[in-house]
Amino acid sequence: MKALFGKLQQVGKALMLPVAVLPAAAILMSLGVLVNTVAVKMSMEGSWLNHVGDTMITGGNGILGFLPILFAVGVAVGLSGSSGAAGLAAVAGYLVLNSIVGMDAPKPDNGEWQVKLDQTGVLGGIITGLVTAWLYRKYHDVRFPEWLQFFGGKRFVPIITSFVMFFVGILFYFIWPTVEGWIETAGNGVIGAGAAGLFGFGMLNRLLIPLGLHHIFNSVAWFQLGKFQTPEGEVVTGDLSRFLAGDPSAGIFMAGFFPIMMFALPAACLAMVHEAKPSQRPMVAGVLGSAVLTSFMTGITEPIEFSFMFLAPALYLIHAVLTGTSMALTYLLDVKHGFGFSAGLIDYLVNFHLSTNAWWIIPVGLGYGVIYYGVFRFAIRKFNLPTPGRIEETDSTETGGVANGGKNPDELDRLAHEVLKAIGGEENIEELDACITRLRITLKDEEKLDKPLLKKLGAAGVIRVGPRYYQAVFGTQSELLRDRILRLIGRESA
Repeated sequence: MKALFGKLQQVGKALMLPVAVLPAAAILMSLGVLVNTVAVKMSMEGSWLNHVGDTMITGGNGILGFLPILFAVGVAVGLSGSSGAAGLAAVAGYLVLNSIVGMDAPKPDNGEWQVKLDQTGVLGGIITGLVTAWLYRKYHDVRFPEWLQFFGGKRFVPIITSFVMFFVGILFYFIWPTVEGWIETAGNGVIGAGAAGLFGFGMLNRLLIPLGLHHIFNSVAWFQLGKFQTPEGEVVTGDLSRFLAGDPSAGIFMAGFFPIMMFALPAACLAMVHEAKPSQRPMVAGVLGSAVLTSFMTGITEPIEFSFMFLAPALYLIHAVLTGTSMALTYLLDVKHGFGFSAGLIDYLVNFHLSTNAWWIIPVGLGYGVIYYGVFRFAIRKFNLPTPGRIEETDSTETGGVANGGKNPDELDRLAHEVLKAIGGEENIEELDACITRLRITLKDEEKLDKPLLKKLGAAGVIRVGPRYYQAVFGTQSELLRDRILRLIGRESA
């Protein structure tokens, strides 16, 4: 079971690569709307300024329209050690899959057959990426006779992927309508459950973070549920994609996160600082301060959550339940808002023009801030919970820090040296990767791992996911840290 969790977490990490493109779509479309608004105010409808705005919106919609193929490439590249051959193979495989699934699609009036890139949505892209990554690992070093060796090695991967996806496409041709119906039924079921359905979604979203499986869970709601056709004729699926494309009914699976990430968790940090021992309060304030700013501005919350997730798991459970109530409350208030990256102030402002009743987020967020502050202070004091700064002789070695960037290159190089020592040196690394906030490490000998040293170096948490597979939460500098370590040991950076 732990091995399965490890594989699923790798998939979740790979999903973050295509997701990183979404802020570009959000910014392009928001700037386009802003330019068009200026054109209207200046009585310049139909002018060059209007065309600039329309072009920006079209560019952003283009990213959303090609999202399935971006997921195919992103998953394949993410699971194959950043291989370009795997990315190319994923494109070929996805085109084969979609062409077969869409064989019976109505032809345009000119009678020319066209390939649509959204036949199977993001799910088809993810499946293509998984198949491609598996084929890459199996065949990237295959050898043929000398006269045929040009097609050997990595060049063989796009070829075998195309053939395998041909058979997958035939299977999808028959089963996809049924699968699509199941997805639609599930989505309608959650939406039909109203506030209760959104409560469950919000709570599970937080509960899956320690396992690293929340990215997979989110992808179904944000990139697959529901369909919307843009004015340009592009069909997009998923709550997030539909929201960015202008669907007025989208945003219910995201709005409830804004009060938690912008207000509630920062208030929880304030409570933990106030409940820390006086001698340790400055240290805790410094550790949590940068995490508060990161959460409020960008919506990245893991550095805060890992600061109490394992020290006070009951408190984390309360946090998960309260997140569910926030999702339910924003649904009842008919708040629809979304993000290209996460639920921070930047996305709140950038996407405000697409939202419905988003002004509610401010008072709701302030209310949740008061609730979190009160609940955290009461629970920490009443049950003597060992949150940061409350353990006897606590220092950064025991509680861990919250690394959120801000280090110059020299400091990162020094940190990389120390982290490399903590994980047992170059000879102990079987595989090293990273997502937005975590180093993901597969070790040859886990006895050589120095957890206390990793925490002293700034890791907010060190999680044993499976045999020899660990995650160290170093915040938003995790990917830079991975690159430095790989450079030190002479391996190609991902």
